[in-house]
Amino acid sequence: MRAFSQLPRPVLVLEVLGMALLILSYLTLHEMLPLPSIFAGIALMLPAATVMMWRTARVMAPDLFNTRSSREKPKPGDSHDADH
Repeated sequence: MRAFSQLPRPVLVLEVLGMALLILSYLTLHEMLPLPSIFAGIALMLPAATVMMWRTARVMAPDLFNTRSSREKPKPGDSHDADH
């Protein structure tokens, strides 16, 4: 594992945000921090739901996200081309 100083800034920000959400959920669960249950339930599930939807969309439609490199795309004169 790399040292924290070698991690990119966005990764560090996301780590801090994740820790803050964990602390918030712990305090809400033990009723040390009174939050409306609707707010806490929805707000604490949004990050996980967003990541799951994003990964599902990338798997179902890889062409929309340009995940394939140009070397994986068939060339017009390729022997595996249907028009060859």
